[in-house]
Amino acid sequence: MGALSNLRVLDLTQVLAGPYCTMLLADMGADVVKIERPGGDLIRSNPPFVDDAEAEAYGGYFQSVNRGKRSIELDFGDDEDRADFLSLVETADIVVENYRAGTMEKYDLSYETLTEYNSDLIYSSIRGFGDPRTGETDRQGQPSFDLIAQALGGVMEITGQEDGPPTKTGPGVGDLFTATLNCIGILAAVNHREQTGEGQYVDTAMYDSMLSFTERAIYQQSYAGEAPTRRGNSHPTLFPYDAFETDDGYVVIAAFGTNHWREVCNAMGREDLAEEYPTAAERLEHREALREELVDWTAERTNDELIDTLEGRVPVAPVQTTEEIFEDPHVDARDMLVAVEQPGADRDVEIAGNPIKMSKTTPEPRGRAPLLDEHREDVLGEEADAEKPADD
Repeated sequence: MGALSNLRVLDLTQVLAGPYCTMLLADMGADVVKIERPGGDLIRSNPPFVDDAEAEAYGGYFQSVNRGKRSIELDFGDDEDRADFLSLVETADIVVENYRAGTMEKYDLSYETLTEYNSDLIYSSIRGFGDPRTGETDRQGQPSFDLIAQALGGVMEITGQEDGPPTKTGPGVGDLFTATLNCIGILAAVNHREQTGEGQYVDTAMYDSMLSFTERAIYQQSYAGEAPTRRGNSHPTLFPYDAFETDDGYVVIAAFGTNHWREVCNAMGREDLAEEYPTAAERLEHREALREELVDWTAERTNDELIDTLEGRVPVAPVQTTEEIFEDPHVDARDMLVAVEQPGADRDVEIAGNPIKMSKTTPEPRGRAPLLDEHREDVLGEEADAEKPADD
């Protein structure tokens, strides 16, 4: 039993932001029914595959963010399928969609229409630029993806090397952070409904989410009156807080506290630097010269040597590859790699576990992602059973 095992979610989302949001709900025990357009979610066919894309039901992209859900295929342009969807709405707790603004209205399945069938429904949307219901702008209706959100929201401008171009982050934070915030909004709406009986509309825009994500750049602009830009792996107000090349890789050192700075200087055999630059402001002012001292020191040592020297005294870590992550005992102990079936392949695959840990109802992936329309009979049969009159 998960913490949300009393909730049913109708998941109309596809690609990444929406499916990640509903994946979090599924990991926490909600019954997530993925309602797919004819042909299924656009990312079912995206690589990678274990071996044979023709034999395997879907690739890793779809598997990762749709685990533990049930699938039915519906065409909202078909009267019978639309009626089936509305029958599901009547007993659902939450509907989540990530279409462009106006798409659900085209099928007469807007929030207002659905609340006629279920007055306390929680309806949640994830869009690039939000929904007119919560704040109308001229961008609404435009398509948006992670790259667009990162570009508009300032993420790319402050990411990358100082002499390099604006750079997106590796993970799709425009999708994933938006999805996480939307999940929080849904859970807040559930709590409100428990107290009042009222459902409501929840709306999270990718552009808005990236402004929240880049909060430091926002207050820097306001306080300093100038636009922050790229600084590589360094930090604008803390030093040392950076990545350093070693003899066989890279480590990160976050020694901005004076106690940490003294420990680094002791390890370097440069107690004089600790005496000469005792305050954070002085270290920040002379960061370039001090960074060169650190660069020279780290370059002569391996990752393991540096970690052994500083670990436990200074915040320090190697920059790990995914191969090293798979070998890290911490990851195993925390159940952060989960094996699931890959339909059509001759072995299981591993996907990222859930980082939320709870003493009673720890979230966890609840099986593989569904085959397209795999649960039609189960889901629609449950509705038919619910409509039958009780025996006298």
